[in-house]
Amino acid sequence: MNDLDDGITRWRRVADRIRTAIGDGTIGERLPPEAVLADEHGVNRHTVRRAIQALAQEGLLRAERGRGTFVNAPVPRLPYPVGSRTRFSENVAAGGRSAAGRLIRADAVRADGRTATMLECAPGTPLHRLETLHVANGLPLSLATAYFEADRFPGIVQAYAETGSVTEAFKAQGLSDYRRGETRITAERVHPADAEHLLLPADGIVLVSTAVDVDPDGRPIQAKRARFPAERMELVFNPQASGGA
Repeated sequence: MNDLDDGITRWRRVADRIRTAIGDGTIGERLPPEAVLADEHGVNRHTVRRAIQALAQEGLLRAERGRGTFVNAPVPRLPYPVGSRTRFSENVAAGGRSAAGRLIRADAVRADGRTATMLECAPGTPLHRLETLHVANGLPLSLATAYFEADRFPGIVQAYAETGSVTEAFKAQGLSDYRRGETRITAERVHPADAEHLLLPADGIVLVSTAVDVDPDGRPIQAKRARFPAERMELVFNPQASGGA
């Protein structure tokens, strides 16, 4: 049996429909049994179970042993200050959540025109590219692609893999402080590959932060493109605050 509908995994399509039904009130406080949902959506119970697991990971549903599956109250968006110095873990901790980061992928690339402009280096300069996922209380809040000059930060990949923190990785490379040089915010529909990592529906919206961090002398050290689930995050611009997306 084909597990794809129009290029989207069937369980994800079922999850999207359940999420919509919860949002418009068609489904109340308690989810119908798996068998009922399977009939309604024309799939097997395994597909429904996978969809429910994904929605539970998002925090939308919770299973109660012997009682069934219930809809959780909406989780308020996490305020995330955008400024010059505060880091992801500090921003998340300020919201009363526990933050963690992990390395998804790392590779060696050469700077294209846009990245070279952001890092103020020559096109073709060797770079480290890191793809990282940040979560709070088990829920994905940010997916970022970051670039660093390989000659200046030769051990940045290993340092991040060991610490789960860009700030700590920079310290391990001899840079004790840095600040945000520039941040640009846009919004777009989530890319399918990002949706898998961020546990978002196929039509989910992400806030995109394109940013440059600089050292104390103002020299660019990191070019980054971070994607935040719009339904979970609220970017706060406050000239008096010190934050960094």
